[in-house]
Amino acid sequence: MKTIQITIDDQLLLEVDREIQRQGIARSLFIRKALEYTLRRLAIEELERKQAEGYMRYPVTSGEFDVWESEQAWS
Repeated sequence: MKTIQITIDDQLLLEVDREIQRQGIARSLFIRKALEYTLRRLAIEELERKQAEGYMRYPVTSGEFDVWESEQAWS
């Protein structure tokens, strides 16, 4: 692991410190978890953007998924 130095707004730091006290964890752990969560979320957003672009380029055509309609009907 590397030690880094960051600049953070006073109010944001106060909120972080309140939360780490509530959770009983170290500030550095909280910040690492927040960064990991954000990176995962960004990766998901990128995949969703690519999927949407794919459907824009190649829209679903009539009859493409009709074969599955009978499977979706619950009696």
